[in-house]
Amino acid sequence: MAIFSFLIACFVISADIASSCQNTDDFVGASSPGDIVIGGLFAVHSEMLHPEEHPIKPVIQNCAGFEIQVFLQTLAMIHAIEMINNSTLLSGVTLGYEIYDTCAEVTKAMASTLRFLSKFNSSKDIVEFKCNYSDYIPRIKAVTGASYSEVSMAVSRLLALQLIPQVSPASSAEILSDKIRFPSFFRTIPSDFHQTRAMAHLICESGWNWIGVIATDDDNGRFALESFGVQAMSNNVCIAFKELLPAYLSDKTFHTKVDHAVEKIVKETRVNVIVVFMRQFHVLKLFKKAIERNVNKIWIASDNWSTAVKISTMPNIRQLGTVVGFGFKSGNITTFQDFLRNLHEKPTENNKFLGEYIMLLSVCAHLEYHDFQMCISNQSQDDLMQNVENKQHIWRDDFLNANIEPGFIHSTILAVYAIAHAIKGQCKTRNCKDPSAFTPWELLEELKKVRVIDDDKEIKFDSKGDMRTSYDVLLWKEIDGRMEITTMAEYDTEKGDFIFEDDEKKKEFLNLKKVQSTCSQHCRPGQMKKVTESPHTCCYECVYCPENHYSNQTDMDYCYRCHNKTYWAPVNSTTCYRKTIHFLSWTDWFAIFLLLLSSFGVVMIFSISVIFTKNLNTPVVKASGGLTVCYVILLSHFCIFLSTIFFIGEPTEFKCKTRQSLFGISFALCVSCILIKSLKILLAFSFDPKLQNLLKCAYKPIPIVVTCTGIQVIICTFWLVFRTPFVMQNFSIPGSIILECNEGSVVAFGIMLGYIAALAFICFIFAFKGRKLPENYNEAKFITFGMLIYFIAWIVFIPVYATTFGKYLPAVEIIVVLISNYGILCCTFLPKCYIIIYKQETNTKSAFLKMIYTYSSKSAGSVAVSQISLDSKSSGSQATVSGSCKAEKNSANGNCLFQVPGQKQIKEKILPKSAVRCVSRKRLSSI
Repeated sequence: MAIFSFLIACFVISADIASSCQNTDDFVGASSPGDIVIGGLFAVHSEMLHPEEHPIKPVIQNCAGFEIQVFLQTLAMIHAIEMINNSTLLSGVTLGYEIYDTCAEVTKAMASTLRFLSKFNSSKDIVEFKCNYSDYIPRIKAVTGASYSEVSMAVSRLLALQLIPQVSPASSAEILSDKIRFPSFFRTIPSDFHQTRAMAHLICESGWNWIGVIATDDDNGRFALESFGVQAMSNNVCIAFKELLPAYLSDKTFHTKVDHAVEKIVKETRVNVIVVFMRQFHVLKLFKKAIERNVNKIWIASDNWSTAVKISTMPNIRQLGTVVGFGFKSGNITTFQDFLRNLHEKPTENNKFLGEYIMLLSVCAHLEYHDFQMCISNQSQDDLMQNVENKQHIWRDDFLNANIEPGFIHSTILAVYAIAHAIKGQCKTRNCKDPSAFTPWELLEELKKVRVIDDDKEIKFDSKGDMRTSYDVLLWKEIDGRMEITTMAEYDTEKGDFIFEDDEKKKEFLNLKKVQSTCSQHCRPGQMKKVTESPHTCCYECVYCPENHYSNQTDMDYCYRCHNKTYWAPVNSTTCYRKTIHFLSWTDWFAIFLLLLSSFGVVMIFSISVIFTKNLNTPVVKASGGLTVCYVILLSHFCIFLSTIFFIGEPTEFKCKTRQSLFGISFALCVSCILIKSLKILLAFSFDPKLQNLLKCAYKPIPIVVTCTGIQVIICTFWLVFRTPFVMQNFSIPGSIILECNEGSVVAFGIMLGYIAALAFICFIFAFKGRKLPENYNEAKFITFGMLIYFIAWIVFIPVYATTFGKYLPAVEIIVVLISNYGILCCTFLPKCYIIIYKQETNTKSAFLKMIYTYSSKSAGSVAVSQISLDSKSSGSQATVSGSCKAEKNSANGNCLFQVPGQKQIKEKILPKSAVRCVSRKRLSSI
């Protein structure tokens, strides 16, 4: 009999649900009287049916798609009100409620809100139009809801007309924090700003930067997408694609767009992370299609569906990959669970939602868990009416408890308690048994100051009407063959950090990094990103850091420069290295080789000095200008060899100033002395009276040497005073600092070398004129050869020195100095040493006089012949000498006859032997 009565009741309820509402009381889903009535707006059904008849009439239609999770939220509101009424919180004032089903439809929600705005105790639910609603008493004092942000935006604008407080436990759109547009809106959850920031933070921490986003094409989805886009950009995360699905399942393009979205996911192989801002019934349709296409990704779930049991229990849900979600922080809901256990004892007369749930239990009782759940969600009202008559009542406690979404339940209870505390504040000095004791706008001001104790923590609304609670980071894990929704971490919205209970939870979080979801491979340290033609900054090429740049982190946008000149970095470097200081050191093998050459030259100088000193009175030494001149020349050669020491070792100011000056002055002194010798030789063997007189006037040995050397001293002095050489760091070689001497003035350096070259050229000219001296006294020939060596060495030096760099640059100059110095030293002294040591028979006075006599005789004869040739040419006839002077003489006066063709014999007077001897003595004395 009891079952029969129950079935009759169910049939009556089903009949009421199946048809359109006939009056306003049919519109209420659940209600209870009280001194102060609170309204409730919840999307107990997922869609509103649309009539197929034409034309469409303005009739509020029935709804379909029973949502267990939202139904539980209505029960949470009822439970909270019952607990308040049974407590001393309001001191005898009872709370009533009117809960309406919005069917996730703005139109239906607006109709419910209009009833909220109707005047209290009005039999016709009339909403009065007034310019001032300060004294207006509406049907309810506050509203809890709605479930979706899009609905809350519309409802809040209507409620703002009378400033009726609206406290939502689920609407998280960031725009609702705008108190100018939504002055009476509050919520017991954080805004989407914190959720999208947490998502972007999670994605960034996991090393992902190339993701996809799918959202519903409504205000909530678009605002969430916009907010997430901003947060993603600030965390260097790029969105590869965005897909918007129709907000309503009744949209004819819904399935086509779902197919397109899944196709996009499959096509984008580099995208392995998908962020989903959708309602639960949208996610069900999307996942069903994704399972068919074997899609395996990481899914980032928004608070709308992160705890949806009906999704987590879908067949083959594990094939989709990993689901990481964000849910509202829950509190203690044990009392609510106790309430659910006794729910079957509650009457259904004033709770149509409960009555419908009981009918659905009966219709779908024969099915397993997930099918049972889907049956409840998909059962049409027509099928419900047809099948309920033959079904028995079966109550399932486990089903409701299994479908609890703790975050939403807790926030719903919190919303009711916040309103109750605000009412308590208004009732301190007023009789709240009278519904007109206070107005909604006064309750609104009280609500801004409310503080609620939740789990021993005091929470309140901030200036934007939001409660800054935390998020639970959820991970869907398969446990014992079933997908369980577990808490992996907590996200602190104030600090912006993830908090882990233990290392195991943290390990689960870090394991997410194993999945790659990037447009490009990560750039290693030593590389930097090079943006490609893609509009996304996450798509790039990895290129090596150039020289003197480095990067020490992954995915760096640019390489750091080694700012300090004492540091450097090779290509593809992760750090800067201190540059190595280089110079031609004493331990360098090449420097040692050059020093040995210089030392050998010094040994030669001392050897020559000893040889010349021991043979001081021999003709060769005397003919060389005497010991003084030789010592001066040898001293200058010694100083030149000594100057090479200043080119080796770490450069200092003293070395830089000394080396070129010492070399320049010493070389000028050497060439000046050789110039004197060249002049002397030319003077000794010149038979031209005019030239001889000129040379006699010019031949002033000491003044010439002092003047020529003094000019070089002046050049070097001006150089050192005005543009002195200095130590310079050369950074031209990567990774090295070359310490070298900067000459200060290239012009001064060139003038110094040019002056030596000018002296050498003059010396070369004079020596070249005396190159046909006696064979045993051929010093002019060797001087000429020595000067040629000097010229060749320094001509080669100029291009080599200009194109050489590095620590061996001083070695180039040392080599040239040694070549030119050895050339002049060897050509000047070695032939004489050879004669002194190996040709001693020719190094006697008699041999020397004989050589001079022979050369003078030949020279005098050559002069006479030359004079005859000149006279013959001047007569205008081409004469040929047909004979030579005979040994015998044709006359006593010593005339010699020459026969010229066509002419008479010409007589040439031969110099007497006494005259030859006189000439020889003069030459010898001059030498």
